[in-house]
Amino acid sequence: MTSLSTPPEGEAIITSVAPGLTSARLPLPFALDHVHVWLLEEADGWTVIDTGVSSNRTRLLWDGIIERHFNQRPLRRLIATHYHPDHVGLADWLCQRFDAPLMMTQTEWLLARLLSQDQSSSLQAAYHSFYRAMGLDDAATDQLLERGNAYARGVPSVPAQFRRLKQGDQLEMGGYVWQVITSGGHSPEHACFYADKGRLLIAGDMVLPRISPNVSVWPLEPDADPLWDFLDGLSRLRQLPEDTLVLPSHGQPFQHLHQRIDELTHHHAERLMETEVDCRTNPRTVAEVTRTLFHRPLDTHQLSFATGEALAHLNHLVNQGKLKRSLRDDGVWLFST
Repeated sequence: MTSLSTPPEGEAIITSVAPGLTSARLPLPFALDHVHVWLLEEADGWTVIDTGVSSNRTRLLWDGIIERHFNQRPLRRLIATHYHPDHVGLADWLCQRFDAPLMMTQTEWLLARLLSQDQSSSLQAAYHSFYRAMGLDDAATDQLLERGNAYARGVPSVPAQFRRLKQGDQLEMGGYVWQVITSGGHSPEHACFYADKGRLLIAGDMVLPRISPNVSVWPLEPDADPLWDFLDGLSRLRQLPEDTLVLPSHGQPFQHLHQRIDELTHHHAERLMETEVDCRTNPRTVAEVTRTLFHRPLDTHQLSFATGEALAHLNHLVNQGKLKRSLRDDGVWLFST
């Protein structure tokens, strides 16, 4: 099975995955310290899937990839699996450099475009009310609010035009015919790409080999149930062959797709049970449930994901009728059976 290399400092290692398909591993400034982007060789150039975050370091690494690997052939199209900064951060920069079109699902493009530009007071107010409702202490709440629209720092601009990808579309890339499979949960309309020839799945963040993809509720949609969307997306991916070679955005390629989907499903079933039990004796805030589910110290970046994921499990249980949500006098949400 293909093993993707760790790059030396200042260089992105390019690894051949299958004929016509290579991977480049780019660094990330987070605890999850890398992202894989995918290069597909065409007769007249390249198709690239995902970009890494917007930073001077990532741009320099792309300069090296283009110089050493593109063989003086252009980028013909750029595809983004979803709107998160490590996947679409340099989309505008690459598209403008090559006058190449951006392709992604409509919901993901709209969110990327909105969040990269929105510095409005109403957005800040939405963040404020959302994090105040978590029941965090003042210091943690202030740290989250001080980040403001952190998205725009990782994605400073998004192309003003795009070509829409939809569930069931077929694309010819790198000598393969790829089926577009969309899923919610990790992001609203995440796109995966499956090629029956070679049984290859470019999975983005939907199925990762060692960690569960983050499934969070975010300030723009505080009543959302992304866990339902995520589990529904996993059931769709489970229709693919068990021996599919999964190419994740983080971690090493792996097989046994069904086994990994079962593990992720079981993980969330356990989390739901923990969450429900935690709310049985006394009403709980999101902050209290977060401490039940996450036992390690969390920096501000990790705390935003952890509280969002705790709320995802709480909202899912509310929608199932197993919990109810009420509002404390100070504006903090309480969850109880």
